[in-house]
Amino acid sequence: MTATQIGVPGVLPGGPSEDGPVEFLVDMVTTVPDGISEDEVADMRTREAARSAELVAHGSLLRLWRPPLAPGEWRTWGLFHADDADELEAVLASMPLRAWRRETVTPLTPHPNDPGQPPRQPRA
Repeated sequence: MTATQIGVPGVLPGGPSEDGPVEFLVDMVTTVPDGISEDEVADMRTREAARSAELVAHGSLLRLWRPPLAPGEWRTWGLFHADDADELEAVLASMPLRAWRRETVTPLTPHPNDPGQPPRQPRA
């Protein structure tokens, strides 16, 4: 699913329900356009890092990972917290690298056996 798709209300198959999950795994693949100088790339990375720090402070960005990369690939996995797809879209749109990136968004729901979740009461 692309970030463009999640920006449309209601277009998040399997997405959060009213009381459902508020975490999204985002696969971000960045491609620097031809003709961009190293200085421009460095500036973009600096601005992206600053915005990421703001999103962490706000509680929107929870984690970042660097998956195994192919030669020349620029890719990041991010765990984001948002109330819904619209809020996530606003967060992703606020990131400078969005101009050079394509995103795949996966809404996450808690697993009943997740060791990081409080124990659930059995249903009666």
